[in-house]
Amino acid sequence: MAAHESQGLDGQLRAAKRNVSILTVAQSILGSAAPLSFSVGGLAGFQLLGADKSLATAPLTGFNVGVALGAIVVAAASRFLGRRESFMVGALMGAIGGSVAALALFRSEFWLFAFGLMLIGLSGGFTQKIRFAAADASPSFYKGKAISWILAGGIVSAIVGPQLAIWLKDWMEPVTFAGAFMGLVPLMLLAIVVLSFLKLPDTSSKAAGSEPARPLREIVMTQRFITGMICGISSYALMTFMMTGAPLAMVVGCGFSSDLATLGIQWHVIAMFAPSFFTGMLITRFGTEKVVAAGLLILMSCAIVAHMGVELWNFWLALVLLGIGWNFGFIGATAIVASSYRPHEADKVQGFHDIILFGTVALSSFSSGKVFSAFGWSVMNLVIWPVTIICLILVVLQMRAAARKDRA
Repeated sequence: MAAHESQGLDGQLRAAKRNVSILTVAQSILGSAAPLSFSVGGLAGFQLLGADKSLATAPLTGFNVGVALGAIVVAAASRFLGRRESFMVGALMGAIGGSVAALALFRSEFWLFAFGLMLIGLSGGFTQKIRFAAADASPSFYKGKAISWILAGGIVSAIVGPQLAIWLKDWMEPVTFAGAFMGLVPLMLLAIVVLSFLKLPDTSSKAAGSEPARPLREIVMTQRFITGMICGISSYALMTFMMTGAPLAMVVGCGFSSDLATLGIQWHVIAMFAPSFFTGMLITRFGTEKVVAAGLLILMSCAIVAHMGVELWNFWLALVLLGIGWNFGFIGATAIVASSYRPHEADKVQGFHDIILFGTVALSSFSSGKVFSAFGWSVMNLVIWPVTIICLILVVLQMRAAARKDRA
């Protein structure tokens, strides 16, 4: 019996690794849209506006609103089409969004540009589901590593997205940045081809067994889910808030070139995903809560470096620390959330989680431009402190609750 169970687990692990490999490649391609958009989206919005520049980051808010909407649409699409097909639809949305954004820049229409970024964000909402798809398709002991590998694909995204922005921003002269967004079209089509090889297991209640699914309210009111969700949202929202404002602070506030700002975002995104090669091992070794706590402390160090000055190294080092802190905080928090529900409860819990997550992220990107215009870069750094302190308290309480449960 033990040998039979071992063979079954080996088969599950082999299938999981195959799916994770395909999803990692897809993630690396699809994920390029976000760093490209954040590298030049605020600057493109800035150049489309008149005297009042306070709405410069509104297109990036549109991107994050799209991600939040995508979290709703992908849940429904997954239920009716299946996850593989829904991911392919999401990639197609990204291609359409890139085309609309480029058209808007040619026509100098600010709100059409924001709509184009919203469509790219809608595609991003589908992409965000990839990390959960990898976790749900993996045995329990492999979930943390599966999520880490998916996010490790972001290293490719970190290079491709900003480099596309640099290489193609003047491709369609005299319209700056239009070529960068058109560059998304072939990337999204390539992702569709990669996703066609995916074979995900059925996670419906029928396949999962006769155990009935719990009501959503019961799941989301557990301490474990609440801790994971709040820490994940906080890590992501703080990262977006600072990343959105940094190019404006560098170019508009300090006079650095747009290429230097784009390279800063590139190093930031590399720092977001490079630790993923060992984050899963750290989770296995030390536990999810300790990894989340480490991420929160690194986010605090980002605030310290950013507050020390406005030299180029301050911006770049702060952005690197911001990326590493996000990686530990968000991967750890995602693993906590993924362990709070059963496989056949996944779609409704993940949909609820991502709607709140990316709704909050949308507000953070919108407020970034407003806070920068009204108060400047130094005040933006102060926002990190209260948020990370509250999250650290929640993590400590979760660790104590887990310790009491182990002793019982």
